Amino acid sequence: MLHALQLLLDAAKKAQPSAKQREEQRRSFAYGNTAFENKLITREMIDQQAEIIAQEQDEQRKR
Repeated sequence: MLHALQLLLDAAKKAQPSAKQREEQRRSFAYGNTAFENKLITREMIDQQAEIIAQEQDEQRKR
């Protein structure tokens, strides 16, 4: 059992999440931290704001 767990831990250390996975994690983190403070925050609100930020960043890169 310990050997199997060690193999899983070693694999996790080497794992490289995709850009999509990192974005999902970032949004989940933002939701978890903001909803904890304000119960009116929804996942949809987080997604909307993340899209706005992404658009703004794209516009800045084009300049």
